[in-house]
Amino acid sequence: MSSPPHILVTGSSRGIGRAVFDSLSARGAQVVGHARHDGPDVIGADLEDSGAADALWDRALERLDGQIDVLINNAGVFEPIAPESPLDAWQGAWGRTMQINLQASADLCRRAVLHWRARKSGGRIVNVASRAAYRGDSPAHWHYAASKAGMVGMTKSIARGYAGEGILAFAVCPGFVMTGMAEDYVASRGGEKLLADIPLGRVAQPEEVASVATYLALDAPASMTGAVLDVNGASFVR
Repeated sequence: MSSPPHILVTGSSRGIGRAVFDSLSARGAQVVGHARHDGPDVIGADLEDSGAADALWDRALERLDGQIDVLINNAGVFEPIAPESPLDAWQGAWGRTMQINLQASADLCRRAVLHWRARKSGGRIVNVASRAAYRGDSPAHWHYAASKAGMVGMTKSIARGYAGEGILAFAVCPGFVMTGMAEDYVASRGGEKLLADIPLGRVAQPEEVASVATYLALDAPASMTGAVLDVNGASFVR
């Protein structure tokens, strides 16, 4: 890995992604972030568009002088759709969630693997999945749980397929994290009742998840490739 490492972090405008961006920057990494629109330290790309992830990689590669050492897939949506919804709404919600949470991440992983294989350099992927990949989620969030389970399966496949070439892949599975998105959801699910399901007694802070992602991106030994690390206050243990 180069020094300083060149890193692309998706979904870095707020919450976990912003905390990851800040943590990596504090370690001296050269980091390019991503959001839906261009900003001072982010590249704009709407990952709902089928070609956006590929274009994002190209722009990030240009910004990082033709070299990316670490990809962190954090961008995602968490939007409800009830099974009782009309079919077109149901399928639209599934399509949007799968496109943003899984397909865009897969497209970026593909570009990363091809980049590192061409350079014979090795590299690291950190995919931010969810506790829902293993535990499932609410009746209105089948699609979210399915997308995150897919991300975990993809991570393990990449780890097994390319470890011999120095390409490492890891996943992080947070439970609830105190971002704006999580705060709204906690309130909508009854607040204290939901927190009672977390033995730690609170949801995670973005900085806690960022510390794990930073470790995987910069410090984890190669033998950890394929690992999935939980950050959920013991609300689900495997």
